[in-house]
Amino acid sequence: MNTERIIRILAGTVVLASLALGVYHSSYWLWLTAFAGINLLQSGLTGFCPPETLLRKLGVKSDGSACGPGCA
Repeated sequence: MNTERIIRILAGTVVLASLALGVYHSSYWLWLTAFAGINLLQSGLTGFCPPETLLRKLGVKSDGSACGPGCA
């Protein structure tokens, strides 16, 4: 697996989990959905993605297909 797939899986999991928690536990969990959306938006605009940086440090390879301007 490459960083792009892992990040998409992680973002989808966070959104779905926070929606479920918002419905069944507390509506405050919807703030996590908003945070994930804001992070996806800023990542698309700036090319900076904190999870991608962490995954690269852990040794996960990037295929470069969805890589931002600072990608090597």
